[in-house]
Amino acid sequence: MTLTVYISPGACAMASHSALEEAGLDYEATVIDLKKGEQKTPEYLAVNPAGVTPALKTDQGVITQNAAILAWVAETNPDKKLAPVGDAFAMARFHAFNGWLASSLHSAIGKVLFSRPPLEGEAKDQAVEQALAKFDLAEQQMEGDWVFGDSWTLADNYLSVFSRWARQAKLLDAGRYPKLNAHLDRVQARPAFQRMLEAEGLERVAA
Repeated sequence: MTLTVYISPGACAMASHSALEEAGLDYEATVIDLKKGEQKTPEYLAVNPAGVTPALKTDQGVITQNAAILAWVAETNPDKKLAPVGDAFAMARFHAFNGWLASSLHSAIGKVLFSRPPLEGEAKDQAVEQALAKFDLAEQQMEGDWVFGDSWTLADNYLSVFSRWARQAKLLDAGRYPKLNAHLDRVQARPAFQRMLEAEGLERVAA
């Protein structure tokens, strides 16, 4: 199978990029420079009409959205134990958490960090508090070393993308978020995640 993943270094596509590394799949990574607007070029819109990353081109067609890509990688590589494939209830929880990351946590921290023009004053303060409230929920969700207890899944890599953003922005306070900080360090220590970081020209974000 020929796989091409479309990414922008440091963006949320790190979740899909790291999933391919975790699965040990052969793939090509194509960089889409969001700052230069390459996601709006005709060439990329032909891949993903929504004009966002990630996108994964497979022999069957293109898959978009991190949550869908993670599910596909996990379900097509069940031997890698990337998610609780085969357990309907556990997989429902996996999909629910990833859906929450995509629709809630991502939008909340993204509003703080990427609004154009940048938020200022009371508007920024309100956005920060709303984002931190979402991280409070993520902190409460942690059932052990990993999101779902003792078993790592691709949901952990997905969560770590937003924890990294928050830590980079000095928002992931160690006192308020001890579990998320420890979790981020564990994810960043995974060899596959480190390979993804190296491929994207990134480094681990220290506490």
